[in-house]
Amino acid sequence: MTRTQPVWRRALLAICLTAAIAGCSDSDSDIENTNSPQDETYRLQLLHFADMDGSTAALDYVSNFSRLVNAFSSDEALAEHTLVLSSGDNFIPGPRYFASGALADEDVPAALGAAGNGRADIVFVNRLGAAASALGNHDLDSGTSAFSDLIAGDGEAGGYAGADFPYLSSNADFSGDDNLSGLIAENGQPAAEVAGRVAGSTTVEVGGETIGVVGATTPLLASITSTGGIDMSPDDFVMDDAGYDKLAAAIQPSVDALVGKGINKIVIVAHMQQIAIEKALATRLNDVDIIIAGGSNTLLADSNDVLRDGDTAADTYPLSFQGPDDTPTLVVNVDGDYKYLGRLVVDFDDNGVLLTDSLDTATNGAWASTDAVVEQLANRGLNTTADSDILAVQSALQDLLVEQDGNVQGITNVYLDGRRTQVRTEETNLGNLTADANLYYARLAEPGVQVSLKNGGGIRDDIGQVVVPPGGTGDAELRPPQANASIDKPAGGVSQFDIAGALRFNNSLTIISVTAAELRDIMEHAVAATTDGATPGQFPQIGGMRIAFDADQTARSGGQMNMGTSSNGNRIRTLELIDNNGDTTDTLVTNGVLQGDAGREIRMVLLAFTAACVPGDNYNAGTSDCGDAYPLKGLSDPQRVDLDPNTDGVVDATQISTAYDPGLAMFAPAGTEQDAFAEYLQSRYSPDNGGSAFDDAETPAAEDTRIVNLKARRNVR
Repeated sequence: MTRTQPVWRRALLAICLTAAIAGCSDSDSDIENTNSPQDETYRLQLLHFADMDGSTAALDYVSNFSRLVNAFSSDEALAEHTLVLSSGDNFIPGPRYFASGALADEDVPAALGAAGNGRADIVFVNRLGAAASALGNHDLDSGTSAFSDLIAGDGEAGGYAGADFPYLSSNADFSGDDNLSGLIAENGQPAAEVAGRVAGSTTVEVGGETIGVVGATTPLLASITSTGGIDMSPDDFVMDDAGYDKLAAAIQPSVDALVGKGINKIVIVAHMQQIAIEKALATRLNDVDIIIAGGSNTLLADSNDVLRDGDTAADTYPLSFQGPDDTPTLVVNVDGDYKYLGRLVVDFDDNGVLLTDSLDTATNGAWASTDAVVEQLANRGLNTTADSDILAVQSALQDLLVEQDGNVQGITNVYLDGRRTQVRTEETNLGNLTADANLYYARLAEPGVQVSLKNGGGIRDDIGQVVVPPGGTGDAELRPPQANASIDKPAGGVSQFDIAGALRFNNSLTIISVTAAELRDIMEHAVAATTDGATPGQFPQIGGMRIAFDADQTARSGGQMNMGTSSNGNRIRTLELIDNNGDTTDTLVTNGVLQGDAGREIRMVLLAFTAACVPGDNYNAGTSDCGDAYPLKGLSDPQRVDLDPNTDGVVDATQISTAYDPGLAMFAPAGTEQDAFAEYLQSRYSPDNGGSAFDDAETPAAEDTRIVNLKARRNVR
């Protein structure tokens, strides 16, 4: 059935679209209006989520999240018309991921079947009723072999069933990966029939209608996770009009194939990392009704949504656009970590065209998984019972993790800022602390190491409390970690659990040599993606050096090959090496100009993830991409040394001995960033070892001194 509309219908749709943008309801109610749809229309209730990978508190939120899903799914007017979808990043290597694998046999809930890393997260998504999920970058962080095992399950002989839903990505070619090629399903098959497999698209029967679901993933996947043999389209993607056109062209055939089967209601589950990309796709894709964004943690909400303390909506819910076929396309997203459930109830006409005048702000938006919201729905008579399997798995993981929160490594008198919006845009005190910890640790192995670099995207959580004053007025207070007397955790205590949550990838540390010119080019890349509203994972957190950059100047481009003295970026205005007191020891860049001998050597510690493309005597880089696309290919003489004896890519046993490790912290492997952080806290900020509490409070971007944002300083004058 075609979706081409006559001129009068297009005009009517434009009026409806304008009304939707202006706001569809002035109701102050937080309870939905679920009146029956008009004759000859079809009503869909879409419940959606993404990015369940972040905060350590996600495990606390999942029970109320289940209550929300069950409440809306139990509404008699909509029960048969409900579709649940995820836009990816359902799990991430971190505390709850590994806790699932660390459960003792007697503590494994029946729903889990058997202990295994990440299995609890898949059980959560299963029990929430997700019909399909986009492929997210963090779903692959442990590699395609681990991902394959998680979604496929143990088979008939095992106790773990795997995913009850398919993972979708229409612009991913899985055929070149040995672990996933056997799990490829034909596109457009019913979701229940291809559960535990990968495909580009699927279909779901909802209320007597067939809904087409198409997946799409950031083309930059290889630079931010472990893609194995997965090939992404388009190549060399850039966030500009030409790049968006290419990406839309890679996705459109999967949509067209579903439309060719007579399916006229299409939802895209996308995981693009920046919601600007999903917005751009909404104006470029034909026959698409709804795009669920993912990867950016963007909180969209309408004016009467009750948000969690301290949260602010980035934009309205939903965002409305017009596709090239002159029909509406809605973009929806909510913040992750089981903090919010996205809910969209919308009608379609008999041609499958979305009717924006059916949108109701009292029904749609971001529903916070708080006790107050759950109680509100219960008072309306909806079923707010949490799924028993989710509760059992949640309890088992929480019991195990309590032991970790009592394992205190150091004390802080201040909040440690690891929020995504901060560590990916400016210097933070947690960024400084962990970069300094890596530098301290690397110098134990090799005293001549001068600088430390880590990607802000590798910091996944804050350490402390964000407290909003009573009544929700005034600025949120940023406080150090709260005491927990039940486990002997003191006020300000930074625990194993805190560290594992903030540095959940627990990357290995690597030392390399770069020249002054090469370091300048590396730092140009570090700030190249910085722009208003963006949160690029490549943004740096640094130790042993100081930079000043100007985001109004020319950003570096040119890929992962280091350009040395030919760097085409001009944002780094100052680059200095500094000592432990912050005094300058060497000036590399002044007023944007490289100073002194461009070839002088600088030893740098960074994450093995970032250095994945750097070869060494004991490391085979193969064809690996550099983490976060850092320009580390073609370095003149990297002299790579890996501090973790278990680093991937080892080709012999000549790695450095871990005898340098002080052994003050024992919960993480030697040579990893968690161990470096814990050892540093133990040596400097633990009263048990004669140290004093960390006391460097977070500062606004305009007041930062290690990463000086010149544009931010201009804006406050």
